[in-house]
Order: sequence, then structure tokens, then C-alpha cells
Amino acid sequence: MKTFKLHLIRHGITAGNLQGLYIGSGTDIPLCDEGRAQLADLKERFEYPQVDTVFSSPLMRAVETANILFPNATHQFSVHDLREAGFGVFENRPVKELVKDEDFKKWITPGSGFVPEGAEPTEKFHARCSETLLKLFEYMIRMDVTEAACVTHGGVIMSMLSQRALPSRHPEQWMADPGCGYTVQTDVQLWMRDRLVEAIDIVPFGYADTLRGQAENEENEAFE
Repeated sequence: MKTFKLHLIRHGITAGNLQGLYIGSGTDIPLCDEGRAQLADLKERFEYPQVDTVFSSPLMRAVETANILFPNATHQFSVHDLREAGFGVFENRPVKELVKDEDFKKWITPGSGFVPEGAEPTEKFHARCSETLLKLFEYMIRMDVTEAACVTHGGVIMSMLSQRALPSRHPEQWMADPGCGYTVQTDVQLWMRDRLVEAIDIVPFGYADTLRGQAENEENEAFE
């Protein structure tokens, strides 16, 4: 049976990442020089899929990442609902300060229902991410696009896969490094019956081997 494959990739590093800031959809910043250099290094050391169709968040950091990783893509779509969550009054503030804020603690506690001023409600964000993944695959199936890439944000990837991917994992288990992510696939039967995708690889190809190597080294050091 024909499969449809989507590569979900987190954008590259920004100055906000390096400064430890809490950056959501309310802050539209480009990649920093370190971010561009890191993507160039990943492209040199590993292999990204060759795709003709690329979806991306409309935020500059995602668009720039998509252009760097997939410069030859013929079809590029900016998808508004691929943007990161909006953090309202917590936007663009140092995380090391926010973790001391009682309202922030409530905000990041699952099921609390607390919504800071100006922020996107957590339940609404998760519903948006789930629905957007559905729409991307529906487009691919309808247009017979068997493989595509999607450059978005870490929080979006975690939300999408924790809701719609097999194997079933908690959101934090779907964290992705900058410029990296997961390959997921589905077929028409799995999609129509369960609205699910299967996670089958880590992007870029070969990057998973370095993660395993790091984990083994850390384990060996722990016993030395």
C-alpha cells in the first residue's frame, strides 16, 4: 500500500535560544549566525531528505531554516497554524527568572487551565497542532504528494506527535534538537481508520547514530 511520508523539523538556533529566553509566536526573530553555521554543519555531516514540497511556519526562524535546508524545493507553503504557541506576558523573558514566577508554574502545569494575559490557551494550542497535522496529510493524500518536509517549532512537533504518532509517548519524549526532527508516515487505511502516523526515523539521517554514541559515552563515564 502506498505510504505518505512527512519530515517534521525544528527550526535552527536563534539569539533568543542562546540567551535562554522564552520565545513563542509573539517574537519573530531570524536565525543567528550560530544557527546558520549549525545548519550548514548538519547538512555537511548528515543527509536531509530530498523533497519537492516544504511546509513551514510563517515565523522568520522557520522560513529561513526551510530555505537553508531545502533550497531547491519547488513548492513552498507558509502555514499560519504551524506557528509556535503564544506566551503572552511571559513572551521573550528569561526562563531562569520565569521558573520562580508562581503564575508561570501554573501555566506549565498540565491540566491547570491557567492562561496568562495575552497567551494562547494550552488546550487550544494542542487542538491547533493536531488539526494542522491532519490537514497536512490530507493535502498530501489528496494531491498525491508521497513525501514532504515541514519546518516548524519544537513545541508544535511535541504536541503533534504526542497526540497523533505511534509509538505513543509523552510530549517531552518528542523533543527535537535545532535543525533536527522526526520522519513520520501513514497510509490511507491507517489514516482513514485511526488518524495516526508512525514515527520511523530521526532527521537528518545518520544523526540518531551520534545521539546513541553520546548516550553510550555518558553511560561509560558514569561507571568509570
